[in-house]
Amino acid sequence: MAMKILITNDDGILSPALPPLARWAKKLGDVLVVAPKREQSGKSHAIDFCKEIEIKRVDLVEGVRAYSVDSTPADCVRYAVLGLGERFDLVISGINKGFNLGKDIVYSGTAGAVFEAARLEMKGIALSTDPHSFEDAINSLDGLYSFFAANSLLEINDLYNVNIPLSASDIEFTHLGRIYYTDNFVEEREGIFVQKGEPMRYHTRDVGSDIDAVTNGIISITPLTAERTHRTALEKLRAL
Repeated sequence: MAMKILITNDDGILSPALPPLARWAKKLGDVLVVAPKREQSGKSHAIDFCKEIEIKRVDLVEGVRAYSVDSTPADCVRYAVLGLGERFDLVISGINKGFNLGKDIVYSGTAGAVFEAARLEMKGIALSTDPHSFEDAINSLDGLYSFFAANSLLEINDLYNVNIPLSASDIEFTHLGRIYYTDNFVEEREGIFVQKGEPMRYHTRDVGSDIDAVTNGIISITPLTAERTHRTALEKLRAL
């Protein structure tokens, strides 16, 4: 049975990764693309209910419906479900230009989109890759999806964060690692600052983490949960 797939991202509707990802996803079923009008990196799970939102039908790939939404990745998912009234077997967010690793995924609009998918009771995969090239990630999609299917990953868990390094040699299940990017406020001119960051360079390995896998040229698959309740702590508190 053909799947219904929603594709979004946080790099915007003009991301060069969107057309090849949409063409690939067409092999699996019916595809809808709903992506931000402009880049929304770092917007996490934000939605915008304080202003009007421009939404336009766009031409992206033949045979694929596509919309541009002047808001966040989470709002793109919301529009597809709440605005268009559709449900999806799978939400794919990405392929992001730059890795989403470790504790920094809390900021990620790419991850925010699949967390919104989970809130709306759908399955989601966030895809990210090296900022220098999408080609290896696109070429990895067949093998990656076969790996998901062969191991019934979407039956085991609803949400995954996947990072695909260049020339990946293997696939590894991982946990989220430490902080991946440095953070700093840089004054561009008087009173005007920008936030800049570079990947951290750790002297000790965090074996089994997503950062460690990607650093060693291995595709990282991290199961995520939208559950915010600390169940173990709750059990202890209820036992007081």
